[in-house]
Amino acid sequence: MTKAELIDAIAAGVDGLTKNKAEQALNVTLVAIMDAVAKGETLTLVGFGAFSKGQRGERTARNPRTGEEIKVEAANTVKFKAGQKFKEAVNK
Repeated sequence: MTKAELIDAIAAGVDGLTKNKAEQALNVTLVAIMDAVAKGETLTLVGFGAFSKGQRGERTARNPRTGEEIKVEAANTVKFKAGQKFKEAVNK
């Protein structure tokens, strides 16, 4: 499903909601999720899941082409843990 298809589904699921308003609502929602996780907060949507910030430590890796060892710097990551209802829907 693409973002455009998701917008269409949101607009179709709410009476009187235009695609333009559905897109605005989705964009605001995504920005709010990104801002919360970037601040280190855990965002929980009961039944759907939880988004949180994680960290990946510095490590050494190997360039597959040359075999040379390279240093991969530490980075922040995004974690998602699916909620129970989401898991049940996927396993139907």
